[in-house]
Parts: sequence; structure tokens; C-alpha cells
Amino acid sequence: MKIVFPDNFRFGTSTSAYQIETPYAHDWNNVRARDGHIFDRTTDHEKRYDEDIAIIASLAPNYRMSLMWSRLQREPFGKLHPETTREYHSLLQKLTSRGVQIMMVLHHFANAAWFAERGGWQKKENIALWVDYAKKVVDEFGGYVSSWNTFNEPNLYTSMGWVAGEFPPFRRNMLVARRVITNIAAAHEHLYTYIKDKYPNTLVGISHNCTVFEPENILGYLPSKFIDWCYMEYAPSLFKQTDFFGMSYYARIGHDPFPITYLLTPEKVKKLGKPHDDMWEYYPQGLKQCMLRYWKQFRKPIIITENGICTGDDTKRVQAIHDYMGQVHEAIQEGVDVRGYYHWSTWDNFEWSLGPTYRFGLYGCDPVTKDRFKKPSADVFSKLAYSREIEL
Repeated sequence: MKIVFPDNFRFGTSTSAYQIETPYAHDWNNVRARDGHIFDRTTDHEKRYDEDIAIIASLAPNYRMSLMWSRLQREPFGKLHPETTREYHSLLQKLTSRGVQIMMVLHHFANAAWFAERGGWQKKENIALWVDYAKKVVDEFGGYVSSWNTFNEPNLYTSMGWVAGEFPPFRRNMLVARRVITNIAAAHEHLYTYIKDKYPNTLVGISHNCTVFEPENILGYLPSKFIDWCYMEYAPSLFKQTDFFGMSYYARIGHDPFPITYLLTPEKVKKLGKPHDDMWEYYPQGLKQCMLRYWKQFRKPIIITENGICTGDDTKRVQAIHDYMGQVHEAIQEGVDVRGYYHWSTWDNFEWSLGPTYRFGLYGCDPVTKDRFKKPSADVFSKLAYSREIEL
């Protein structure tokens, strides 16, 4: 069966500067990942711009990306670094000249070291530091940008940094986590107003991580309901001003009462007989569940800002593209206003606290030479992105 997407539906791929550029004075520098690798070299993107631009343009007409705050602004309230600014101008000019439309993410899980050293998002007074940086980015690069994504997955970022203790600053304090997400929401409101005043016709939104939390037994009922409320209800409700609801989706997580993932408890996932990738249960129908849920709640256009599968087996990635596209198309048929889909990720990168051996890319990246190589899924996604149709 062939499914066809609307003419105005945007297909793209997605990356994060911190996961593909060489680290520079940010709060992930030299962090040891779960797979043993040190966060000191990622994919050498800044040394391979022309090659990577060709890859990006070949895969889709849209690209979701970020810039490295620590390289651009090297002190509080400082001017943007001239050499880095010229470098990013060149990158963005070359991308847009090839017809690639940019969704720019202003914060993607990492902070300039000087910001983190001052207490980061835990302190309300630091909101002004990030807002100053973000406004300068809008002023400098706004002409290249088709849509803005102020914060990437603030619910996940806060949970991993201040509840699970897996991301910098590696804390476990839910009261501080609440303060952090409140401060991030306030920063978003500042930038939403600023961008809309400057570019009234440009879409500005947020991107929340969406996960299906379900109990595996009676012991998991209350824990799954509590985390669902915190993660899927409370955190998104703080972000009042948005032109679209951006969402990423990767998995369903069961509770018994503790979270069950392939990453943390592979023996439980196997015992339950659940399909999985290298991190989570594989549950593509959860994408549609989340779209229906948030369309009903917010009635704002939905853009899937990240979706993919963590696996070294690209045949699974090809199947996932088909499975997820079927879910998106069904949601559209049921009345959900879905405007776009960005695949995570363009090429394999450094997967934060997990390391570079956890792979999401349509292209591979050699762990030593950093050479790129095409996977079969790249051709499947490129054909979908440019034709807006796929055979299921």
C-alpha cells in the first residue's frame, strides 16, 4: 500500500552541534560515557562542512540543527566570537543555497562552561545570560532560519540532569528539577516574544520528549502514572506560547514498579518477549498515541522533531521508517494537524551519556577516521522526503 503525505508536509533530518562538533568549553567536556568513550571528539563536523552539507541536502529538504553556545559566546554577555560566527554564516549560507530549510534549536542539552559554573539553570538570575546569547543568535543568523525550536526536550533534559543524575550536573533532587524546568520555561517565553517581534511570520515552538509510560503489573501502576504526569503533563503545560507543538518519540517504558528498558534491564525486556532496539522497547504505535494525546490537549500543529531507532542493524532502521510513517499517516487521516517529521539522526554521533556506539544515523561515521558512509536507510528516507510518498 502506498501512502502519500500533503504537499506542505516537511521532511527533514536532525542533529545537535554538541554531538557532531569537537567539544569546546561546555559542560559535557571530558564526561565518560556509559560505553567507556570520553566526550572529547565526536564526528569532526566543523572539519567536514562541505561533505556534510552534501549529505544533509541529499537526505531531505529540511534540517534541524543547533549551534555551539560555548564556541559562539565565550563569556557572559559577550559578543559572538568573530571566527566562529563567520564559520556558521558559511555553513548556513551553503545549506540554504542548496534549498535546505533550517529549523534552529537554541538549546540542546549543553551549556557553556561559564554558565554551568555560575549555577546554570538552577538559578533564576541566570536566565538573562542565556536570553542574551539567544537574542544575539536570532539577530545574527535569523535570516537563514525558517522555524525556531527554543529548547530541545526540556522535560528529558531536566529529568536526566536533576532526577536520574545521568546528564551534567549529575544531580538527583526533584525540587531543584522543578526549579530548573520553571526557569527554562521562563527563558522560552522571553525568546518567543523576541523572535515573533522580529520575525512575525516565522514559527517558534518547543520540542518535548514523548514517551508511553505503562504499568507491567499492579506494582507499576502508581509509578507509571506519576512519571507520566510529571513528564507528559506538567512539564509541557509550562510552555504557554508556541506556534507548534514539537515532539520527539522513541519508546514505550513499562514499570514493575521500576522502569524497564533494554538499556538498563535487558533481561526483563527479553523475559517479557518485547521487541526492542539497543536502548528501549520498540513500540511504533506509541508515536500515534502521543500525537493524538497532544492534539487533543493543545490543538496546535504538531511537528515530530526527532524520531528514529538505536541500532547497528540498518534493516531494522528501514523497517522503522516504514512503521513510523504508517503511524504518522494514520494520525493525519484521523484529523491530527501534523506538519512535519525530522529523522534522528542524519549520521551517527556521540549519543550523550551513552557514547558513540549507540547509533541512530542514516549515515555511519567511522569511530577512528570519522569518514561517513551511506546506509541503505539513507536512500529509503531520501526517496520518502523528496517524493512525500512511501510503499508500506
